[in-house]
Amino acid sequence: MNKNNDLIPLKATAVRCVASVLLVCAAATASAQEAPASSSNRFGAQVALGVAQHKVKKVDLGFVWDPGLNWWEIGGWHFSLIGEAHLAYWHANEGAFHNDVYELGVTPMVRFIKDTGAIRPYIEAGAGVRVLSHPTITDTYTLSTAFQFSETVGIGAQFGAHQQYQAGARFQHVSNAGIKEPNPGINFTQLYLQYNF
Repeated sequence: MNKNNDLIPLKATAVRCVASVLLVCAAATASAQEAPASSSNRFGAQVALGVAQHKVKKVDLGFVWDPGLNWWEIGGWHFSLIGEAHLAYWHANEGAFHNDVYELGVTPMVRFIKDTGAIRPYIEAGAGVRVLSHPTITDTYTLSTAFQFSETVGIGAQFGAHQQYQAGARFQHVSNAGIKEPNPGINFTQLYLQYNF
């Protein structure tokens, strides 16, 4: 079988993921309502620690923008669109050879969050892109390309006197969607803390 034909379903999946994110962003923009003044146009700083297979550890610094776009209020909960930019450092402890990898990327996140209360739980999901300084992690583990896609799901809570703190857990999958083989991907489990200014 032709190898290029084998890649067509993977490329189609990547295109569908990107199209889904764009549709969500377009829907949010088209039907967004103003958020309460206490949470509109807020910026935040996020720090996350993560672990993945092949003994890869990650430290992630995120810059977060909440433009106050809320929609579909359902039973005291609503959807919210958040923009995130990330700079991360990966370190592997496996193999004789390993690279320290730097990651740069952006991800629009959609949150389903409680409207009121001292503690406001939420679930979240997003898809974005990443650029790595090196696709080779160890002598036996490579992601093949520096350009990667990222899908993230998580849970968390917003709290504090002015809802200025957030804490959560995320699962993040990073892979190149079959642009080049091998494409083993990497899965991070992360804990994060965020402060909103």
